[in-house]
Amino acid sequence: MTEFHKAERKKGKLRLAIAGPAGSGKTYSALLMALGLGGRIAMIDTERGSGELYDHLGQYDACTIHPPFEPRKYVEAIRAAEDLGYETIIIDSLSHAWVGQGGLLDVHGHIADKTGNSWSAWRQVTPKHNELVDAMLQSKCHIIATMRSKMEYTQVEENGKKQVKKLGMSPIQRDGMEYEFTVFIDLDQQHTATTTKDRTTLFDGQYFVPTIETGKTLLAWLENNGQAAPAAVAQEKPFGGRQQQETRDDQGKVAGARVEATPSPQERQADDAGKAPVASTPQGEKKPETAGMNNGVRTLFARIGALDLPREDYKRYCYKRYGIASMTEMAPEQIAEQAKLLDSLKRPARLKEFRTVLEGFGDNGQGTGKSESMSAPSLNAAGMDAATVSVRGAGGPVPIPAQATTGIAPAAGGFDLF
Repeated sequence: MTEFHKAERKKGKLRLAIAGPAGSGKTYSALLMALGLGGRIAMIDTERGSGELYDHLGQYDACTIHPPFEPRKYVEAIRAAEDLGYETIIIDSLSHAWVGQGGLLDVHGHIADKTGNSWSAWRQVTPKHNELVDAMLQSKCHIIATMRSKMEYTQVEENGKKQVKKLGMSPIQRDGMEYEFTVFIDLDQQHTATTTKDRTTLFDGQYFVPTIETGKTLLAWLENNGQAAPAAVAQEKPFGGRQQQETRDDQGKVAGARVEATPSPQERQADDAGKAPVASTPQGEKKPETAGMNNGVRTLFARIGALDLPREDYKRYCYKRYGIASMTEMAPEQIAEQAKLLDSLKRPARLKEFRTVLEGFGDNGQGTGKSESMSAPSLNAAGMDAATVSVRGAGGPVPIPAQATTGIAPAAGGFDLF
């Protein structure tokens, strides 16, 4: 007899997937989040020992799987880690079980060549794949699996002509693998993470850099046993290395601009005459708005990267629109306006329209010899009235009202937000 009971979320184990291209920080991110989960960490390494390069982050143990990368080897390693009492298992990388030497695609090809029937060969391959999936899902450990990503393409027909179109990054694994995980994270080359699947709802609509705190946030969600969900993951300090250097560079540019703009004592005295007194900032105290604006601009570029839009053309678009010479000069209202605009580009028609707009800003907005062209008076001079940028695309001119002030325009980018 079928019986129903009240649905209650119970304590569970994490099933997390991290996908990204080479250099995006998959192994690094997996280790940081595993350290946040706590307990002993076991790494199943298929990358020829590269997983052991980060021992400075914290203590963990590793075992290396050598070719052929049969799913059975992964299953045996998972069960061995469970028997040894590890709390978290990192599989780096799961893609080798699919496309590596001796992986499932390799096995399928050998069977198909032998039998001459590619379709029936899957009947021998699928059970091996399912055994690996079951070993991960039924494990009593937290599972963090990394996967390589590649650009996915498709052929579409536009205006009677066939064209190849980018669909975005796709994990190198069997189709549908993302359904098996609680959280599926995509990383870009700037180490910025977004989620394509998130049953925790902790990361919805967020762009963040994974850290130890991200692992702690996930652990709190797993262990609250149906109680009030923890707050969404906070923006953490960026990765070391390149991204940290970029942050220092951005801060240096802002600081440099402030030094150049600092008036002399005589000028300050003249300017202060007749003005109401302003509360002074204590010496050595950091102004939070500067860091917030830098983070906001970084978030905009993360979204631009996720949408596969040209970074330099987008910067020129913002320069013209707001009458600024650097992205660090954007006001919070302008950053919020652009964030709202980029959110609206989830619709394909909106994305295509905005892509056409940005194409007019190639070569500093002077045209590239193609059908797109852009002409507008310079808006970089302070105090200049708002002008109109006109971009000519395949569908005719697209007006973009530029804005030299720091207020919010009624329509970002020259077209409605919604």
